[in-house]
Amino acid sequence: MLAETICSAVSAAGLGIAAVTAYRKRFLAATRIAAYALVPVALVLTGFVEWVSGIAFDPAVWVGFGLLGLSWVLFTTTRAIERRGRGAAQEPAGAVGPAKAAKAAKGRAAQEAVAPAASAPSLGQGGRPQSGSRQNAAPVGPADDFSDIEAILKKHGI
Repeated sequence: MLAETICSAVSAAGLGIAAVTAYRKRFLAATRIAAYALVPVALVLTGFVEWVSGIAFDPAVWVGFGLLGLSWVLFTTTRAIERRGRGAAQEPAGAVGPAKAAKAAKGRAAQEAVAPAASAPSLGQGGRPQSGSRQNAAPVGPADDFSDIEAILKKHGI
């Protein structure tokens, strides 16, 4: 009975605020406020408020929620322990698995294959001009096109 009275009072106050808002010529906001104001009365009329109050004040329901919480805590604790234990049990601390060893060997081979000088930037002999337009630049001859390539080949001793 108390819940129904409170919901009715909240709805009446909301409809009053909606009326004041409509008086100020803000009809869209007034309609939205009126829609929110009608929700508590609708919940009372559908019986939802009685159902919620029956759940909220029943000690058996709270014991049930407590047991659900306890089961969740136990479940997450066992999952965390299982994850920690699985990682240590599968691989000893000093051992390296075959997949990790293969990756390490492949990485070393690739690192040794590249000469350190190949990674250095080329500071060749000029090459083409760096202007924004190609119209003002001098025509590039065939010998100039290969000068960058020749510099790279000389750098590597080829």
